Amino acid sequence: MAKFILSKSKAIEQYNKAKELADIVSYSSKTNPDVTPILEAETDAKFNIHTINELKRVKDKSRVYFLAQGWSQEQIKSLLNQGVSKFIVDNETDLDTFLECDVKDVELLLRVKLKERTLKTERYFVFGMVSAVVSERIKELKGKVKTLGIHFHRKTQNMAEWNLIPEISGMFEPDVLEAIDVLDIGGGLPSVYANTNVKVFNSIYDKIKELRAWLNEKDIKLMIEPGRFICAPCVKLVTKVVAVYENNIIVDASVYNSDTDAFVVPAKLLVEGEGSGQAYVIKGVTPCSMDIFRYRVYLSEVKDEIVFLNAGAYNFSTDFCDLEKLETEVVN
Repeated sequence: MAKFILSKSKAIEQYNKAKELADIVSYSSKTNPDVTPILEAETDAKFNIHTINELKRVKDKSRVYFLAQGWSQEQIKSLLNQGVSKFIVDNETDLDTFLECDVKDVELLLRVKLKERTLKTERYFVFGMVSAVVSERIKELKGKVKTLGIHFHRKTQNMAEWNLIPEISGMFEPDVLEAIDVLDIGGGLPSVYANTNVKVFNSIYDKIKELRAWLNEKDIKLMIEPGRFICAPCVKLVTKVVAVYENNIIVDASVYNSDTDAFVVPAKLLVEGEGSGQAYVIKGVTPCSMDIFRYRVYLSEVKDEIVFLNAGAYNFSTDFCDLEKLETEVVN
């Protein structure tokens, strides 16, 4: 049966690469929760947690950044009692609910809206407060909480929007930047897929390093949330070939229980050994016409197994066609 193979050493290696770019690295646990306990045990990573249920993934709650979304005072008090002390808030209603709990010894980041030039109308919810509101609330909060910061988040596989210094300096007056301790630029660090332009990666890293130097001069720490960058490369998806006809390869898995990225982003997984030979379609096992891992991949031969690379991000399962959740085998 198809399965994932997760490399602990690769996960740690990717985390260390991210650590070279920023002062604080917080792994977004939703990207692949199986990677979370590895990073907690082997690194000094922080963790972005988005729901109460997801909180069980992290033993040391002091390493958690909890992202608010329609919470109550009871939930906030419960989080504080469990040892959570870092919070990211994206709207004034949630912020006011939080402040009514008389919190002081916490780290609080306010999420600001950034214009995304590649955003598709009516597909994506736009999180955050406008910069004028964030500026006003930052000034109000200065000295009232232990650590104060500004947060934003580009969408996944961000390949273009990294010219951040002029954007940030254009949104916030110097006195606002002087009032914060942390700037969190969120995720968006790309990983390698069949439909990815890897040539731009170095320029992205250079832009982040420039931003970090600029912020550090102002005594501001740079924080990033590279979920996909860390977990995608450390996982392979190993599938069995169940049928081959014409130019079609059918495997014993589905994008619905292993690679929802294929139709959500869409990110197309690389295939081990691809590059030359005959063109094939690699199709999942369900009757859905969208259940396609790769529409065109060139293989010199078709073996009993198809191994997909960089398969660790957003590989959650659905119950479509009563598909089984795939096992994850952890290796060194």
